[in-house]
Formats: sequence, C-alpha cells, structure tokens
Amino acid sequence: MEYDYIDGQTPLDEDEIQDLIPTILTRANLDRFEQENIIEARRWVMQKSVMARQDVFSEKFLLNLHRRMFGQVWTWAGTYRKTNKNIGVDYYLVRTELQKLLGDSRYWFESQTYDIGDLAIIFHCRLVKIHLFPNGNGRHARLCADVICAKYGARELTWGGRVNLGEENQTRKAYIDALIKADQGDYKPLIAFAKS
Repeated sequence: MEYDYIDGQTPLDEDEIQDLIPTILTRANLDRFEQENIIEARRWVMQKSVMARQDVFSEKFLLNLHRRMFGQVWTWAGTYRKTNKNIGVDYYLVRTELQKLLGDSRYWFESQTYDIGDLAIIFHCRLVKIHLFPNGNGRHARLCADVICAKYGARELTWGGRVNLGEENQTRKAYIDALIKADQGDYKPLIAFAKS
C-alpha cells in the first residue's frame, strides 16, 4: 500500500508499515479501521469505573491506552518507537523525556500550578513533542488530555470544534500552528484552540 502523508503527519518506516495487522489496501480503509479502534478505546477509557482506577500520569496508563487505540491495527501499538522521526526527541530519549513529563505533571497537579484544562492541554503538547510512538501520537495525546479533563472535572475540550484533525483542512493547520507556538513556549494559542 502506498502512503500519502499530509502536513504534520509522521511518516512510517518500511519496517513499521510491515507491522500492519489487517489486510488493508487503501489509506482510506486504514484511516477508517484506526478510527473504529480509537472509538472503542475511547468508550473503554471514559467509563467512570475504568477512569477511577487509572493513574493518568503513569507510563503504564499511556502505553496501555495507545495499545487499546491501535492494537487491532499495528503490532507495535503501545510500544515506544525505535527510530527517529520528523518530529520528537531522539528515540533513545523517549522514555527519559516521558518520565520528566510525568514528574512535571504530577507536580503541576498536586500544586495546582494550572487549572485542569490547561494542564491537560500542556500535557498533550509535551506528549506530542516527545512523540512516544511510530504513529498516532496526536490522537493519543488528545485522548489523554480528554481523559484528564473528564477524570478531574474540567470542561470538555473541543479541539477546534470537533473537526477531524486527521484530514488536511484549515482547522488542522490552526492546530499545527498552535502546537509550533507551544513548542516555543507560548501555550496560549493551543489552549484557546483546544477550548474553542
């Protein structure tokens, strides 16, 4: 299958493409199959009984959530990437940078450095910047932010009006632009976007 990437998407290596579980012949079918898997994972994680048991600021939770989101599609779901990408820290620093983020996030939460919605959005941004996985990082990070908001009673995030951020459109461009500014230390545009 030939993969065409839109602006901001992380290209997969040939070895990663070989780890596709179902037989899929088109990118549209892959997108649909991934989306079905993500919807199932979202239903699971948003159950009050499931959410109450989760430590959202833990490595175990983050890996398990990615596995649930993409495990019916990719054999590498829920495992750290083993190659460098067009975005993210060097692959051998992924786990170290994640531990820093988890420590920072626990501190922000316990000391109430940010309101929960802002904390969730900043957490999302830092996850995307680290880029834990070969693919699905943005979708995973947005769901993590949604879980943080739901678990701790913050207003639901809309991510630019619930437009499909996997498609090339003006909303995706605004999201990518806001992420770039956040990577430079200005979180205000991303916070505004996620809450709009």
